[in-house]
Amino acid sequence: MSLAKPPHVGSFFGQSVIALAERLRAGSLTSVELTQAALDSIERLNPTLNAFVHVDAPVALAQARKADELFAQGLDLGPLHGIPVAVKDNIDTFDHVTTYGSAHFAGFKPSRDALCVQRLREAGAVIVGKTLTHEFAYGPTGDRSLQGAARNPWDARCITGGSSAGSAAAVASGMVPLALGTDTGGSIRIPAGLCGVVGFKPSFASVPLEGVFPLSSSLDHVGPIANHVEDARLLFEVVAGRVCAPMANPRPLRVGWITTGSFGPVDAELDRQVYQAAQQLFGEALQDAAELVPLAAEMKDTLLVLQRAEAFDVHAERMQDAPHTFEQEVRERLELSREVRGWQYIRAQSSQVRLKAAMARLFEHYDFLVSPSVPITATAVDAREVRVGEQDIDVRAALLSHTSAWNLTGLPAISLPVGLLRGMPVGLQVIGAAGEDDRLLRVMAQRFVRD
Repeated sequence: MSLAKPPHVGSFFGQSVIALAERLRAGSLTSVELTQAALDSIERLNPTLNAFVHVDAPVALAQARKADELFAQGLDLGPLHGIPVAVKDNIDTFDHVTTYGSAHFAGFKPSRDALCVQRLREAGAVIVGKTLTHEFAYGPTGDRSLQGAARNPWDARCITGGSSAGSAAAVASGMVPLALGTDTGGSIRIPAGLCGVVGFKPSFASVPLEGVFPLSSSLDHVGPIANHVEDARLLFEVVAGRVCAPMANPRPLRVGWITTGSFGPVDAELDRQVYQAAQQLFGEALQDAAELVPLAAEMKDTLLVLQRAEAFDVHAERMQDAPHTFEQEVRERLELSREVRGWQYIRAQSSQVRLKAAMARLFEHYDFLVSPSVPITATAVDAREVRVGEQDIDVRAALLSHTSAWNLTGLPAISLPVGLLRGMPVGLQVIGAAGEDDRLLRVMAQRFVRD
């Protein structure tokens, strides 16, 4: 896929981590130089894009000098050694303020790293700063946070999508080559789709959540945002604590295009563009998959109950003691969450088990399912209604419509950038069977190549 450039662009736009790592090892580049390039890009672009909410240049450069010293001693900690990485602000870092996007935690500094961050450090990565999250990761737009709205590198008047808003903007603009995000209903894949980068949500529980502020315990995932699928795989391997299995004997693929409209309205031009991209990637393996039409409503309703009940569990005391410290829109979502009854939650848990089993049966007939990542392009910051075809629909519902089913069922899913529509990025989502993360990443790295 060819790469147009957004108007707001930094040193790492489109850059391959694998290529940077080769130059580090060849001695033609140092980690200090890479980290300084990231810091310079952040200083230049962040006043416009608001992707980073906390950066500590001396801390980042000290990490980079350490990485260079280890290289000089002949010690190589792996492919991310010396590479600058950004971390979403709902993931704990002991050396950076971590606010979870909320005034409730303004100025808060965790006492220890999240386990995924600890693994990043052990792999020699340089953590340059924390990226904006929608408050408590409870929103798909990325424009409701203690620190304001993150802005799209392709048009700073528009949203990035959320809740991993800053991470997507930071990679899409080239401030950093890699970032860590979280995904509870689409929070990696939505901003990846709207900003034109690769975003991977692994299978449920494949990356530890220890030290990640919870939104919904049965739906939360941690994963990478990157320029290239191979780079996403490298970051996934580090935070998952294991190496992806090599590709087994290739066999003919069976790929299901999720029937348009199964999960709600889709912009017709966007749908055509994504379908054409799917045809280019998969050719004759692509076939129509209508099986999700009867399941879509139950999937949406089940996720909504689980997420609301689990989110309110996290915030019940804050809602009682200091409700007006929440941003208004997030507080309103939590007030709705308060209404979920115990019996509804129990039924939703049963429904989740049933739907996971239904997906296991469906994936006996398909290797992958594909759809648009998001059925619209990025809307204006603060917009809450969008015209799709002949109807006006809620922006937040539209953003979540094609991604959240795969949180509910815990399946691995990746958003790939497949060009621009009316000047804004469009994403193709590819979904794999439960636990088939390695195959999904290996196949897509082979087939999806950005120039």
